[in-house]
Amino acid sequence: MPGFFEAMSNMPQLKKKKHFITVEGRQHEVTLEKSIWACRQGEQNLIMQNGEIIVKPAPKPMTVYTVLEKAEKGYHFEQGDIHWPNEFSEGGVTWQIKSE
Repeated sequence: MPGFFEAMSNMPQLKKKKHFITVEGRQHEVTLEKSIWACRQGEQNLIMQNGEIIVKPAPKPMTVYTVLEKAEKGYHFEQGDIHWPNEFSEGGVTWQIKSE
């Protein structure tokens, strides 16, 4: 096998593959591990924060519920039990929608 080692020494060096991900419309060069992580998370779920690529925080659910509040006209209840309204007149309470 004459010349094998000379041919191996004359071969050009292999270039390392570069990995890119798109975050907020811009391409960033990352490591292979970070690229695999980004694919698992989904590139659309990533943001840049303080120079780091992180997952978007989950939106806080908005809870909507009704509460009784004083009103000009509203319900009057039998012995304060909300299941037994007596009348609808001045100075009662009404159900109002509140959110957190």
